[in-house]
Amino acid sequence: MTFQPRELFPDRSARDLFGAEIRRHREKADMSLRRLSEVLNYSKSHLARIEAAESLPYDDLPAKLDACFGADGLFARLYALAKNEPFPGKYRRMIELESQAVIIEQYVGATMPGLLQTPDTAERWLRCGRPHAPDAEIEAMVKARIDRQSLLDRPKPPRCWFILEEAVLRRPVGGLQVMHHQLTSLIERGAQPHVTLQVLPFTAGEHAETGGSLTLFTVPHGALVAYDESSQSGTIIEDQETVARRRENYDLLRAMALSPRDSEAMIRAVMKDWSPCQPPRA
Repeated sequence: MTFQPRELFPDRSARDLFGAEIRRHREKADMSLRRLSEVLNYSKSHLARIEAAESLPYDDLPAKLDACFGADGLFARLYALAKNEPFPGKYRRMIELESQAVIIEQYVGATMPGLLQTPDTAERWLRCGRPHAPDAEIEAMVKARIDRQSLLDRPKPPRCWFILEEAVLRRPVGGLQVMHHQLTSLIERGAQPHVTLQVLPFTAGEHAETGGSLTLFTVPHGALVAYDESSQSGTIIEDQETVARRRENYDLLRAMALSPRDSEAMIRAVMKDWSPCQPPRA
């Protein structure tokens, strides 16, 4: 099978343009990605992610690229813009909606919502999705994810409603201590007046959103936008007929879930399973 390079979108963001310029310059120099990695003494897999705008480079890469291609500071200038974009371009629209929303309603079936993750939980999930990424890259992504949570603490925060599958509470992510801290943080967030948490128990059975994640953003002036996410991709839905169907799905999930009080009771009960064992007293 003939190798087909990934499609790039240089007009989407500065990060995308930075990656597209790497590909343009190396193809002009008739240089493979592997050869470029050898010349720059840089990870080939990391370079591939930078080209696709999935990762940011380290601070030393722009100068190396400028020297390698004789680009007269082009990559240094692009990097000055790209490093101000902590999220890949394909997620920027979702992040903008999240920051503007007056109401955020989210259902998750497998992972803790990003807005509710502790740093340790975020680190574990990000490493799971990028097992070969350098530590510095993971640290930057954790910071970007945790920084998003500031919207929950601003003077006029959005009204937030989270529906979590029971599996989210029971899947062992990071071990006993990480899980116990995560569920403690979850209860603290649920106590905020603008945040409502519900757990969808296993006994609820099948439903239309099984296996995915659905977020509804109500933005100023009342417009409703849906965001459908899987483990590898996300889709913004603005067609109002389709959004209305997802709204109905979410309302049904809300009706199927435990009440906020019973949900807190379940979270506290599950926390006991994640309590680190205490050594016996002498």
